[in-house]
Amino acid sequence: MNLLVVGASGFLGSEVCRQAVAAGHRVVGTYHSAAVAVPGVVSRRLDVTDRAAVRALLTEVRPDAVVATPYRYDDWSVTADGAAHIACAAAEVGARLVHLSSDALHAGRPTPYADDDVPTPLHPYGAAKAAAETAVRALDPGALLVRTSLIVGEGSKQIQLCRDALAGRAVLFTDEARCPVHVTDLAAAVLELVPTDLAGTLNVAGPDAVSRAEMGLLVARHEGLDPAGLKTATIAEAGLHRPAEVRLDSSRAAGLLRTRLRGITEVLA
Repeated sequence: MNLLVVGASGFLGSEVCRQAVAAGHRVVGTYHSAAVAVPGVVSRRLDVTDRAAVRALLTEVRPDAVVATPYRYDDWSVTADGAAHIACAAAEVGARLVHLSSDALHAGRPTPYADDDVPTPLHPYGAAKAAAETAVRALDPGALLVRTSLIVGEGSKQIQLCRDALAGRAVLFTDEARCPVHVTDLAAAVLELVPTDLAGTLNVAGPDAVSRAEMGLLVARHEGLDPAGLKTATIAEAGLHRPAEVRLDSSRAAGLLRTRLRGITEVLA
């Protein structure tokens, strides 16, 4: 398979590239500032906000499939417009598109979110991810939109945040629940989904729902760190307007996939 990974220098994108190369696929990976450092990947610089550049690259590469992971937390043009540009170009060249979305587009509630629950974003990043999904579905109805949660593993920003909180340099919220997933599991699941004909939204996250504070304690136990210094608070105490309980029901994905999506308790056992 000729695979294009947009955002290949990122945490998830680089793992998708690594596993795709190991599986014998031809892989082109894009980057914006830091070149792709995965052996066997053809590295190409791309600004996803430049629609003409996106179209030119896909026309040149002619991939069989595209795995798209474009996002910048505080940049609508990258997260939303970039996703639209990729979807449009992928449809033009007839490439299968798997777009990575996020649980950030949900407002939070006590009950888990199903695959097809409508986005209810609370903040600009969530709104950008919701807009990206709308654009992708309109431009490429056959695309698969993978909604995931906190991505953990070696080099994860989420794990580093826990370490910082344990050292008193950051705060973890006791009322902000998520379903973390290991980067190797998520990448394997994405590659398994590429050759399918699944379309629409699919939750692909871990089975364990934990608060960020609980994840901090798991990291402390896993790494032999003293949990006594863990700084915690509630979202309200911090005066923030952000989603609290966002649990993704990934049971459908678990039933479809050979890849096992491990929970954070097992990952940090």
